[in-house]
Amino acid sequence: MKKLKKGSEGKTMALSGHLRELRNRLLVCVICLTAVFTVSLYFAGDIVELLTDIGKAYGYSYVYISPQELLLEHFSVALVASLCVSLPLILYQLWAFIRPGLKKRENVFAVLAMCFGLVCFAGGVYFAYRLMLPFMLEFLIGITEGTYISAAISVHNYISFLLTIFVIFGVVFELPVVSVLLTQLGLIKVEWMKKARKAIIVVIFFVAAVITPPDIVSQIMVAVPMLLLYEFSIILCWLLMKIRRRRDEKEEKAEAKA
Repeated sequence: MKKLKKGSEGKTMALSGHLRELRNRLLVCVICLTAVFTVSLYFAGDIVELLTDIGKAYGYSYVYISPQELLLEHFSVALVASLCVSLPLILYQLWAFIRPGLKKRENVFAVLAMCFGLVCFAGGVYFAYRLMLPFMLEFLIGITEGTYISAAISVHNYISFLLTIFVIFGVVFELPVVSVLLTQLGLIKVEWMKKARKAIIVVIFFVAAVITPPDIVSQIMVAVPMLLLYEFSIILCWLLMKIRRRRDEKEEKAEAKA
């Protein structure tokens, strides 16, 4: 009974230690977010100007409807910027918290997945910024040509539109990371992804039609990268599964010899 009591106390101490570590890591994230938000708020005007300059090149002019709207946009832009800048640290704190419970290979996989995920998301945002937004903005402002209707675009609506497009394409470009995670967890198989290729093509073109203006060029510009990402996901998952099978076979042979 005495031995059991010590074991119970040890478990309690271990749980309290984990909770203390979680609290400390959350505190680091909050402090980092607060500091970066303060700095971002100082540059919020420059960020808003940078975003609105994208539309100005296509003849957009902006208004704010309520007295506090522009000020609130500065806060929202600063918050988004602080989240983006702090995301690597937040992911590191998450990985450092779960690292003791992972094996060496799982640790390496987790680090690679987070780094690759960040790169993919940044690639999606850059793709939207450089290629998609110019087409979208030019098409949407062109609707008013030849009419008596003039655009009076709210700063809030415009910036919300831009941030939504950035998030959509950032998430879309996460397809390889999500596919690899699901295959490694055994929730999907590469064979399923290959068999579902025709259905996925239809879904991709439907999604492209929803998130882009009714312009065939814009839809193709969105659908083609998504198709390439899907094919890349299949190849990447196949390679990783092949490596995993070879490693498992070597381990089984080593255990059989032992």
